[in-house]
Amino acid sequence: METLTSRGRAVRLGVTALGLALLLVGTVRGTDDDFPFGPFRMYSTSDPPDAPAPDTRVEGVDRTGAVVELGQDATGIRRAEIEGQQGRYAADPTLLRQVADAYTERHPDAPALVEVRIVIRWYGIRDGRPTGRWTDETAVRWQADR
Repeated sequence: METLTSRGRAVRLGVTALGLALLLVGTVRGTDDDFPFGPFRMYSTSDPPDAPAPDTRVEGVDRTGAVVELGQDATGIRRAEIEGQQGRYAADPTLLRQVADAYTERHPDAPALVEVRIVIRWYGIRDGRPTGRWTDETAVRWQADR
């Protein structure tokens, strides 16, 4: 085994110090986007035992009035992508037209969608256990020009 040179030791110590500095700054000022040098808060917090649990879905209404589930199989868009961009959809509901277009591309013979909405089902929780009750909240809605 060869002995590490003084320069090699200095480089390793410098890289280690830089990594530790990035980790420290990321921990204090970082966000999830800075991972692995920022905190990964997803698993570091928990909701109160009586807080309702959200379940987000995307659904559409076709021109016949039928409600259509717009999950990944129907549109090619993953639910996580919708949830991650929900703030953008709320700020500009016309972006939901892209979901309708994706559905039309995969189902060209299906009736056209006249509405797309992001719906959050809030499941009731009591003492950390489901109550069996829920409420639906339409968080964002886009309607086609008629």
